Amino acid sequence: MENPELAHPSSSGGVSVDCGWGRLLFAHTFPDPEAVVRCILEEEPGRRDIAFYLTDPHIVLSLEPQRLFLDPSHTYRIRFEDYAPRPRTGTGFSVAPLQNHKEIAEINRIYRLHDMVPVDPDTVWKGRADPRHVYVLARDDASGAVLGVALGVDHMACFEDIENGSSLWSLAVDPQAPFPGVGESLIRYIIEEYRARGRAQLDLSVMHTNESAIRLYEKLGFRRVAVFAVKMRNSINESLFVGDFPHAGYNPYARILIDEALRRGIAVAPVDPGRGYFRLQLGGRRITCRESLSELTSAVAMSRCDDKALTREILLEAGISVPAQAPWVDDEQARAFLKEHGRIVVKPTRGEQGAGISVDVRTPEELASAVRAAAAVDERVLLEQFVEGEDLRIIVINGAVVAAAVRRPPTVVGTGRHTVRQLIESASRRREAATGGESRIPLDAETERCVRNAGLSFDETLPEGRRLEVRKTANLHTGGTIHDVTARLSPNLAAAAMSAAQALEIPVVGFDFLVPDVEGEAYVIIEANERPGLANHEPAPTAERFIDFLFPHTAECVRRHESESV
Repeated sequence: MENPELAHPSSSGGVSVDCGWGRLLFAHTFPDPEAVVRCILEEEPGRRDIAFYLTDPHIVLSLEPQRLFLDPSHTYRIRFEDYAPRPRTGTGFSVAPLQNHKEIAEINRIYRLHDMVPVDPDTVWKGRADPRHVYVLARDDASGAVLGVALGVDHMACFEDIENGSSLWSLAVDPQAPFPGVGESLIRYIIEEYRARGRAQLDLSVMHTNESAIRLYEKLGFRRVAVFAVKMRNSINESLFVGDFPHAGYNPYARILIDEALRRGIAVAPVDPGRGYFRLQLGGRRITCRESLSELTSAVAMSRCDDKALTREILLEAGISVPAQAPWVDDEQARAFLKEHGRIVVKPTRGEQGAGISVDVRTPEELASAVRAAAAVDERVLLEQFVEGEDLRIIVINGAVVAAAVRRPPTVVGTGRHTVRQLIESASRRREAATGGESRIPLDAETERCVRNAGLSFDETLPEGRRLEVRKTANLHTGGTIHDVTARLSPNLAAAAMSAAQALEIPVVGFDFLVPDVEGEAYVIIEANERPGLANHEPAPTAERFIDFLFPHTAECVRRHESESV
């Protein structure tokens, strides 16, 4: 029998829990499949309801085959008698329940990074003392930053569960969290919380393709069980029931643009998914793109950005601040440039994604190695003055600044148990999983140089709590992290970016600035990227502004539809 004080019986006679992102329906508490269907069809717009523990999923689906679908996830269960606790050791972060209202915005930030449904802040805050469920957060001990979140649901507090169970939902970790083991710690916290309450088991649902998560669950002792879930066919769940087309084979930088085009009714034709090419068409207008590079960027503008030396010359002529630079001629000239500036950057004249770039080169030995690395990418090598400051990427689309973000080099934090190599490999796996394989930290000569300059080697154990910057470049493809600062960007820096785009005559571009302060006026521009990764700047509306630029006649319709929906 249900607890009348804690359960939320639906109009269809079963028990549901509002989790903030939607309702969790305990389908086995409903009197019949028809009641489950009636309840889930009451789902509110913008929410994701889940009917779990279905006794007869095939019958539920047969009643509304056009509106419902079977969720393509596996259910895993751990019996607490099989759970092996692990002694808690200092890791630089801690796990505890939600503490203040501001943290809900951080929960939603992390959920959006994973394309998950954000929670309703009022629902979550009002329910923080509800014994039926608890949001727990992992926080950086030093900064207080939220690193991950998970939701635990106590079934016995919801109804008289004959299995004396509980469940875990909405587990997500910030892809840029510097610590290993954040997800595992959140899972263990919830297991131990419900174990202490006397529960017998914990269930969770995981997408069948999420191999890394499944490996973690199985390592902790979870085993698959035959439990199924049904969801509504809506725009939020669309990717779960229509398959990948036309996304198949595309990276996140192309997918974000394809999604926005489809949302506006623009037809998408795959051209070369592996290389990021696709074609957009609406009416008589047809444009081919390679991610954020479209036919509307001229070959001249593209070639100007592709040649770093030429980029600098054009910006310098336009009165835009750039660092000192010289082409590599020979070893003697390069050593003289190093002596003049003390610390320099060595990079290929042409190239992208951070390939062949060495930053903060200080010695002749490092210089020789850096020149070889750059020459392997392009035989023309550039020497550039090293400038201290934040690595700032500013996105300009159609003459306007759309997004700004500080990029930071990949950093690992010591646990006192893992070697530098293990920490880098762990961080690299997290970055790779979070970016669809687009970001990883290479264990190459440049990473080894940075580790060696810190007085360490790959095979040394990094002391607990010590932060180690393992590369000097903040390029996202080599493991860098990105932090939105659009709201803080100074007008002077925004104006410099727009002037630089005008000088290069390029409509879509990402500029790499070095700045002492994103709210200040001082800067230098070191590069222009003709194909910036717009997915890196969510939730800034980069995809929206890009499609506005390509198909301006759709922008007004989209704005009108959005205003009518509010």
